[in-house]
Amino acid sequence: MIQTLLKSFRRGARPPPPALPAGSRVYAIGDIHGRADLLARLHRAILADAAAVGSAAGAARRLVVYIGDYVDRGLQSREVIDLLLDSALPGFEAVHLKGNHEDMLLRFLDDPAAGPLWLANGGDATLASYGIGAWRRPLDIDALGELSGRLARALPARHEAFLRGLVHAHEEGDYLFVHAGVRPGAPAAAQREEDMMWIRDDFLNSRADHGHVVVHGHSIHYEPEERPNRIGIDTGAFATGRLTCLVLEGATQRFIAT
Repeated sequence: MIQTLLKSFRRGARPPPPALPAGSRVYAIGDIHGRADLLARLHRAILADAAAVGSAAGAARRLVVYIGDYVDRGLQSREVIDLLLDSALPGFEAVHLKGNHEDMLLRFLDDPAAGPLWLANGGDATLASYGIGAWRRPLDIDALGELSGRLARALPARHEAFLRGLVHAHEEGDYLFVHAGVRPGAPAAAQREEDMMWIRDDFLNSRADHGHVVVHGHSIHYEPEERPNRIGIDTGAFATGRLTCLVLEGATQRFIAT
């Protein structure tokens, strides 16, 4: 056995592909951005896929990971959160990650001065979905404070609890799920929440081994990005109508999309 391994290393044998533990299947859904219509359609596709594949492949455990950015840009942010809370996929575990857009919304609730950044990045669509379609201009600090208060009153308590309960990362087998990416060279335990929600070029351009294959959203491409160290699944659903789901089982990878 040892001699066989040594020969494999001398020949430059490739390492085994990333994999999940036996008995698990993961469905990872990209950035939704206020498109409850697409999420409902993708949920139906996932249920059909799970029924078609069934338990023949040995997946006794099914997990759906939502990669974050549920709100902003699209017109149905409130409906997306309602759907996530009220229409969980039956028989599935669920993990909800925190995206940078949820981070901006919560910062605005806690500090009105954070409002301009959020509003410039699609927050106005979220306000409209909660019935706040007009506000006082110019948006000086007093107007921002008034607007933040209006949002706090319009936001159902269970929606705020959902937003504040989001997690930054989830690990399954050889995969790490985060919203935006990770800081290359930093061990998993030292990753900053800010990077996991916001990082872009330093992560996207890196060829480093991150210890896991990182499944992420945040950076839009019409087709999923498959790299040796990462898989990007943000296909710009709010604008393209294409909401993507990565399906992982054993050492296999495939996609479902609207």
